[in-house]
Amino acid sequence: MESPLNALHEVTDASAASSLGVLLKSIGLRVTAIKIDPYLNSDAGLLGPLEHGECFVLDDGGEVDLDLGNYERYLNIALTKDNNITLGKMFQLVLDRERKGDYLGKTVQIVPHLTDFIQDWIQRVAQIPVDSTRERPDVCIIELGGTVGDIESAPLIEALRCLRWRVGEKNFLHCHVSLVPVINTEQKTKPTQAAIRDVRSVGLSPDIIACRCSEPLKQPTTDKIAMYCQVDPAQVIAVHDVPSTYHVPLLLESQGLIPILKNVLHLDNLPDPSLIESGAQTWRIWKNLTATQDRAFDTVKICLVGKYTALQDAYLSVRKSLEHASMRCARKLEITWLDSSDLEPETETTSPAAYHKAWGSLCTASGIIVPGGFAQRGTEGMVAAARWAREKGVPYLGICLGMQIAVIEFCRNVCGIQAAQSEEFDADAEDKVVIYMPEISKATMGASMRLGVKTTHFQENSGFSKLRKLYETKAPTVNGSPATASDPKISTATADGETTSKPSPSDPPIISERHRHRYEVNPQYIQKMASHGLDFIGKDESGERMEILELRDHPWFVGVQYHPEYLSRVLRPSMPYLGFVAAAAGCLDEVMGGEKFGGMVNGA
Repeated sequence: MESPLNALHEVTDASAASSLGVLLKSIGLRVTAIKIDPYLNSDAGLLGPLEHGECFVLDDGGEVDLDLGNYERYLNIALTKDNNITLGKMFQLVLDRERKGDYLGKTVQIVPHLTDFIQDWIQRVAQIPVDSTRERPDVCIIELGGTVGDIESAPLIEALRCLRWRVGEKNFLHCHVSLVPVINTEQKTKPTQAAIRDVRSVGLSPDIIACRCSEPLKQPTTDKIAMYCQVDPAQVIAVHDVPSTYHVPLLLESQGLIPILKNVLHLDNLPDPSLIESGAQTWRIWKNLTATQDRAFDTVKICLVGKYTALQDAYLSVRKSLEHASMRCARKLEITWLDSSDLEPETETTSPAAYHKAWGSLCTASGIIVPGGFAQRGTEGMVAAARWAREKGVPYLGICLGMQIAVIEFCRNVCGIQAAQSEEFDADAEDKVVIYMPEISKATMGASMRLGVKTTHFQENSGFSKLRKLYETKAPTVNGSPATASDPKISTATADGETTSKPSPSDPPIISERHRHRYEVNPQYIQKMASHGLDFIGKDESGERMEILELRDHPWFVGVQYHPEYLSRVLRPSMPYLGFVAAAAGCLDEVMGGEKFGGMVNGA
């Protein structure tokens, strides 16, 4: 399954919300975001990737909805687990307060106790600093998932209705996102009319109606929606499919959204003068970025070998990180989504066409990436993909499970450990080269992994590393500001164990990246792998946990235990992804030399 090069991208609610945030930042405002989900799960940690998409991990270890990843990528901010509200979390916290006696014997009800708790939560979280200024945000974007009329959404909608009156009309703007389907070339407005009627019936009146459509809205369609929904035509914003989701801010700005935001929220006196110019610079950079993407002609073909490729949102951050890197390398990205099971010998018997098509795609790819995942299904196909990349000199990037797969493959086919296996796949394996981390609970599933930002120390033997050189490259600032709390931080260890922010060229750097895993490389096999040429160039602070592997004599063969995609930004690509895509595109030397790295994208 391939991603067409010139396909239009449907604009999601999260893309629209994030793009609105970009516009607000472009006029010098500090922006934060909150995502509200109506399901009863406490968080997104145990949601199935094929049903709900990926689980995004924050600095504090919060396992949250993937939309928070969109907010962080677009707005260059670092959110917390409190920025993701689920109805289940709110119920649980209110009931905990009831058990403690906080309600003093009152009859605890949905209204007002739950709805008041949700409002208090939103107002508290909206004031938490999330960017490099470390100052309180000016605007908080709240995205409510679900559909108006659903029973599960009712308490959340009521809480937002009450919040509008609590904060005042001048401090609250409601943007309703609705679908305008096209049937036999006719743009249908009835779904939007019905949706606005339902919204008004629960006490909310939209200030803006954002209409998603596969094509630009025709003027009669806009006028009809405005008339029947009782808004001005200027308040009907067309959000049609675009060549890339990075065009959405430009699409919104071209329809005069900024003046509407300023008028409704009275924003003219809010911006910090020091941020107005940096906001304008961000906007210039963003427009140049999309223009460069449109002018790119050379293609880089990446094969993503995974377990959940039936739903591309299961690897949303991976895809976005590849996009960020390809834009930096001035290449059009073409991804082949390959189910790893199709590479396994059993498939040659059960479905020969799928088997040969999969191998054909793998063999013609410019780069192979194996992202994270859980359980055994499809892992032998991943091992086969890693072996192909290693033996044929094809750039390879293994993320979390993908790094462990590279270890298993190397042990089997280079070190001669034929029974090499992960304890996750076979608890009774003779040679467990990947083992369960001893400090992780086996009794509890939720929030029990090694989560959040952890440090990785490059080792003394890592001087040859291409990845290390990329991390050491002077990363340009965004908007002229230092890296945010969520950017991969680089420092070096001093004699007393503390760190300094300005490393000496001779000192191995220390980086901070986000993690989400239960298994690790078995330290007992490290020496044997090293003797056969596999270097573990990055370890944790104890020196016992393997974080980065890299082959010396290979164009790019890197595995990382962490998830660098969680810190990739539109204007600041992740280093492992940038190196991987650059190697696949044949421009790694240029990127490592700074020829593309310090170009117009970051203005440095």
